[in-house]
Amino acid sequence: MFKDRTDAGRQLAQALLEYRSTGAVVLAIPMGGVPVGAEVARKLGAPLDLVIPRKLPIPWNPEAGFGAMTIDGEIVLNRQLIESMHITKQQIEVVCEMVKTEIERRNKALRHDKPAPNVKGRTAIIVDDGLASGYTMLAAIRYVRSLGPSKIVAAVPAASAQSALLVEKETDELVVLIKSAQIPFAVAGFYLSWHDLSDEEVKACLEEYKTAC
Repeated sequence: MFKDRTDAGRQLAQALLEYRSTGAVVLAIPMGGVPVGAEVARKLGAPLDLVIPRKLPIPWNPEAGFGAMTIDGEIVLNRQLIESMHITKQQIEVVCEMVKTEIERRNKALRHDKPAPNVKGRTAIIVDDGLASGYTMLAAIRYVRSLGPSKIVAAVPAASAQSALLVEKETDELVVLIKSAQIPFAVAGFYLSWHDLSDEEVKACLEEYKTAC
């Protein structure tokens, strides 16, 4: 168990010390990945930026997702889940439009519509607070790959065994502190203190990182 996301970030940073002062860039996935990523970036002496993919929520169960979307509009779908739950093409299109709007809102609110992170020729460490299905991280990896990094490291405090296998196939390296075969898997179950973060909390975390650096 981790006390909170800050504690998880400190522990995760210890597993990534080989990237300290190597020119690596830490890319945190909002919302929950930001306090984790900030601790990792601080410990590694690395710049911190955000990469903003977003889960595609199941219409009747928004806590679960059937895939994810990237800021450039690429969609990564869990085809097996879509077929098993009979999610229609029309439902997918409606959800994708809603998610696209939210990604754009987050990019404006949290990154001020800045250009894509500069990771060309560098190691990109993509950080989140955990992997449930793994599709949000998968979308992040594919987007970051298009930016030309020399290496992609996906790093999380906790992951389901299934999501770890999925992500491991597409990243150059996967760092997970706790890997669990527990079903059902919930990222929140590995934190003593857990809540959904607001824009204000994420902004405060980013400001704190800048001030500390």
